[in-house]
Amino acid sequence: MTDLKETALTAEHEALGASFTDFGGWRMPLKYSSEVAEHQAVRERAGIFDLSHMGEVRVIGPDAAVFLNTALVGNLAKVRPGRAKYSLLCQADGGILDDLISYRITETEYLVIPNAANRETVVQALTQRAEGFDVEIWDESEGISLIALQGPASEHIVSSVVRASETFLVEELPYYAQTTVTIGGDEVLLARTGYTGEDGFELYLPEDRAGALWRALLEAGSDVQLTPCGLASRDSLRLEAGMPLYGNELSTSRLPQEAGLPVVAFSKEEDFVGRKALQEAKESGLGRTRGQRLVGLQGRSRRAARSGYAVLDAAGKQIGEVTSGAPSPTLGTAIAMAYVDVAYRDPGTQVQVDVRGKPQPFDVVNLPFYRRR
Repeated sequence: MTDLKETALTAEHEALGASFTDFGGWRMPLKYSSEVAEHQAVRERAGIFDLSHMGEVRVIGPDAAVFLNTALVGNLAKVRPGRAKYSLLCQADGGILDDLISYRITETEYLVIPNAANRETVVQALTQRAEGFDVEIWDESEGISLIALQGPASEHIVSSVVRASETFLVEELPYYAQTTVTIGGDEVLLARTGYTGEDGFELYLPEDRAGALWRALLEAGSDVQLTPCGLASRDSLRLEAGMPLYGNELSTSRLPQEAGLPVVAFSKEEDFVGRKALQEAKESGLGRTRGQRLVGLQGRSRRAARSGYAVLDAAGKQIGEVTSGAPSPTLGTAIAMAYVDVAYRDPGTQVQVDVRGKPQPFDVVNLPFYRRR
């Protein structure tokens, strides 16, 4: 793993005994002890994640809003400063290049967060699409660290480390919103977003201050047993929450309609990249009356359906393919997401998954599998 990139927090992970894995060219902590224990910590208390491998791309200029409305399928111009929006970057044929979150910092400034493995693709696409607009595209990924705190106790922990006069900023911050707070004398961009299905926060700051913040959060969360978490528990948490992963559920060969993502803003004026193809797909019933649709599958046992396993009908004919699957620590059964032919998309439909040559019974269910109380 000597050629892999490392985050500014690698020494912190090593000191905590993390085991590492290659994730998108990064040496990232897979787990520290038990991935199930880390998963349960987030559901019951709080977990802390290093997400510094993610990208950070600044879009600045008078045309920032109209530019992003042309580059992305969502309506970013409607996002108020201080709020955020989940959207997609698509190709001209409608295929998904990446799913990302965009924070509107001011009227003329956005912070776009691409997935780690897609950062260069996103920067290249945005730069190409910016021609003719009065905007600048800055890739700030190399100098920024991102720490996520997720779980029901996360507000308590973050509130305890910010300046006393700013506690209300944490407590009153809405979901999918961001603000600036002061922690240990440093300014930190604090967002109430996440990828686990729980309440939580993401903290962006210069990488040379990341270690101090990581340690401060662990100390502040010691009273609620704040637990360092790796990518293994992050994946099982997002699967329970029914959140798609790029490279599994999302790719250039899939359109938003197939993934069941109602994020395409056909009502906006801009002729965004992929508009024609996505309009045609909508009118033809893609994902509704033809083609395939992403669904949830819940097993009647804990035998897991993994990515790439075939989904079968009662006669053994293949009708789809699993994109993500694992035993659910919260539900105690096997769960999966899969693309299936639209005739099998309705909840309650019984299907089978070929698990290493043995068909196992699964039921189609609504996503997400888990919702927090």
